[in-house]
Amino acid sequence: MYLHTKDLLQNSFGIKESIIDLGDQVEKEVQNQFQVIDDRKQYNQYKVLKVLQDCRISDIHFNWNTGYGYNDIGREAVEKVYSSLFRTEDAIVRPTIVSGTHALTLCLTGILRPGDELISATGKPYDTLEEVIGIRGEQTGSLKEYDILYKQIELTEKGEINVDLLINSISANTKMIFIQRSTGYGWRKALTIDDIKQAVESIKTLHPNIIIMVDNCYGEFLDILEPTEVGVDVMAGSLIKNPGGGLALTGGYIVGRKELIRLISYRLTSPGIGKECGLTFGMTRSILQGLFLAPHVVSEAIKGSIFCARLFEKLGYAVSPAYTDPRSDIIQSIKLGSKEAVIAFCEGIQAAAPVDSFVNPVPWDMPGYDCPVIMAAGAFVQGSSIELSADAPIKEPYIVYYQGGLTFEHAKYGVLKALQRMVEQDCLCL
Repeated sequence: MYLHTKDLLQNSFGIKESIIDLGDQVEKEVQNQFQVIDDRKQYNQYKVLKVLQDCRISDIHFNWNTGYGYNDIGREAVEKVYSSLFRTEDAIVRPTIVSGTHALTLCLTGILRPGDELISATGKPYDTLEEVIGIRGEQTGSLKEYDILYKQIELTEKGEINVDLLINSISANTKMIFIQRSTGYGWRKALTIDDIKQAVESIKTLHPNIIIMVDNCYGEFLDILEPTEVGVDVMAGSLIKNPGGGLALTGGYIVGRKELIRLISYRLTSPGIGKECGLTFGMTRSILQGLFLAPHVVSEAIKGSIFCARLFEKLGYAVSPAYTDPRSDIIQSIKLGSKEAVIAFCEGIQAAAPVDSFVNPVPWDMPGYDCPVIMAAGAFVQGSSIELSADAPIKEPYIVYYQGGLTFEHAKYGVLKALQRMVEQDCLCL
């Protein structure tokens, strides 16, 4: 590390010299992994650039209108960019989609009908989808209330889709198979594009009419291909995660087959209106500029996760994925083993933030979860998971989920600060 930088971290930020030196050692050890990420980043950057050029994006697309939003050329341009980028027939990209969960819910409720069956191929879905499906909570407005059937197939011990069991579980009522790419609050590696491709090919060979849907949250630009390029029918994600590049203020996207997008658009607004209306509120510039920066920003976040994995691995903690493992989302899981260690880690991440660094995160009963959750994120966009953050359900085995970082330098500092707070709180001797 540059000498003046080390002095700054010690004297202005209060990081112990031993922790700085450990960080420097770890950074040298992960350089081979960083080179692989840089190569992929370059490919994805040019891919996004080509799509923006092919769609003839102009500054006129940054304008917006009012009222119903008829003939909003900026909105139409953004959705053309997304459908082109993800190699699909159509897209919905809207600031009125409030989260990834909202985007996924629109897909499920737009496509499925009473008597249809939904199968989750990746076990229990992310916590916030449990109430959507109706496997937890009061079930009001859930798929279960509308008589939509549900079953889930657990992953194998190796964290892979159990394709044989999945296919054998398909019934005459099965209309959709759901795949969650990311780990969520689980202890497994994210599914790779090859994992998804193999499952899709096996399913489609025997059941070509079954709709395959992917939750792509946290997964964009982790590979040179996306799930819709390997046979997935419909896919959704959040703009304040990877594809927003840290600039999108809110929103979500849905991409897929044209007929499916039409059905989903009727749930987005109303039957007969679909995606023809809906204001963008002047966000087309930040959405497109964020997308342009996303390959670089995502690569910085992945570098931070690799750095975090190696550092905590060296300290004897179980991590998933390992620093040398292939990655298919930006999330780094660390099994810290105690409530106190989880809270201390999150306090360190919050203290490292550019916004609200003075705030102390505490566990709370967050809507959509079955236990208290602690979330640390001092972000320019509230809740932006592509910015440096960490969160954890407060329950055994006390796993913290670290993600994001618009720059590697900030991601690295966040890890060092988290480690230091754990030492200060007597959660770790170093």
